[in-house]
Amino acid sequence: MTVVGRDKLVRFMERHAKARPALNTWLAEARDASWRRPVDIKTRYPSADILPDDRVIFNIKGNHYRLVVRIRYRNGILYIEWVGTHAEYSKRSFGG
Repeated sequence: MTVVGRDKLVRFMERHAKARPALNTWLAEARDASWRRPVDIKTRYPSADILPDDRVIFNIKGNHYRLVVRIRYRNGILYIEWVGTHAEYSKRSFGG
């Protein structure tokens, strides 16, 4: 996948160093992935939440952090929309 918006991850990891290993692992896996449909993601990440409009919420580092992305499966492009702590996520609405 082509990952767009990595700068959001970098900024988040600068503030949350404990998230760095898990986010770097996720990023490497996402870059190497060829997800063509939501079931491809669920096979690797069973705890991921699949939302309308091709959005996916990943639980990172045992659900300490959340990552919201939008995927254009046909083009192989993944857009990072938001990353934050679980507590920050709980205060937001992503339309599940």
